[in-house]
Amino acid sequence: MTPTSYNQVSIPSFMYGTAWKKEATKGLVELAVESGFTAIDTANQLRHYNEIGVGEALQEVYKKGVKRESLFLQTKFTSIDGQGDHTPYEPTANLTTQVYQSMESSLEHLHTDYVDSYVLHGPYARYGLSDADWEVWAAIEDQYRDGKAKMIGVSNVTAEQLALLVSRATAKPMVVQNRCYAVRGWDEDVRKICRAENIIYQGFSLLTANAREMANPAVIAIAQRLNTGVEQVIFRFAMQVGMLPLTGTSNASHMKEDLSAETLSLTDEDVHLIENVGLSARR
Repeated sequence: MTPTSYNQVSIPSFMYGTAWKKEATKGLVELAVESGFTAIDTANQLRHYNEIGVGEALQEVYKKGVKRESLFLQTKFTSIDGQGDHTPYEPTANLTTQVYQSMESSLEHLHTDYVDSYVLHGPYARYGLSDADWEVWAAIEDQYRDGKAKMIGVSNVTAEQLALLVSRATAKPMVVQNRCYAVRGWDEDVRKICRAENIIYQGFSLLTANAREMANPAVIAIAQRLNTGVEQVIFRFAMQVGMLPLTGTSNASHMKEDLSAETLSLTDEDVHLIENVGLSARR
C-alpha cells in the first residue's frame, strides 16, 4: 500500500537516502534509480550531503528517459548549527530569509521548480519548540503554500515536539523522519501521533541502529524461512507497521535486495516478535 498523507500526497514505499555519500553521490543516485528507487532523500547541508551531486545524477537519468514527475524528491532545511563551515544561505539573515534562500538553492541544485517534500532537519530547541522553530516552520509553510513543496515535514523530532507542532501549526507536518531504535519500541510514541494525524513516518538507520536485534536468532529464523536476508525482513517489518523505510546502501546488489522487501509478507507473529525484540533485550 502506497503511503499517503492527510493532504492526499503519496510517497513511494521505499526511499533512497544520500547522506554521507560525498563525491560518490552522483553515481550512487543514478544506480539507485536504475535499480528501481523512485524516491530520493537529500538535504541542503554540505556537511553530510551532496545535494548538487543528486541534481547531477537526476540530469543523467532524465537523459535516459526518466521523467521528473515519476520521481519523489525530498530535501531539508538545516539550521546554522548543523551546517559546518558552509551555509546555503546568508548566515546573518533572519530565519525566514534563510529558509527562502535554502529552498531556492535546493531547487537550483536539483534542477526543478518544486520538491515533493521539504523537511525541517531538526528543531532548534532540544525540548519543546522555540520561537526560532515557529519562525522557521512558518517559512516552510510558505514554501508549501507557494507550490514549491508538495509536502512539508520535520526530522529528528520528539513526540512532545511533534504534538506541539501538530496542535499549533497552520499546516501540520505531512511527514516525519526519525532515527528508529528497536530498544525504544521503534519510535512508537512518535509513530502513534503519526497514525492518529495521518502523517507519513519515515524511519532511517533501521539497520545501523539495530544491529543487536538483527542478530537475534528468532529474527534470523524468520529470514531463513522466507529465504531472504535479515535486512529485508527489517525493511518489510517497517512497511507492515506503517513506516516508510530509508536505505542508504552503496552496493548495487543490496539495492535490488532491499527493494525485494516490498514483495515479502510477514505473519502477525513475525511482526509481534520484531516489534518487541528490542524491548525484550532491554529487560
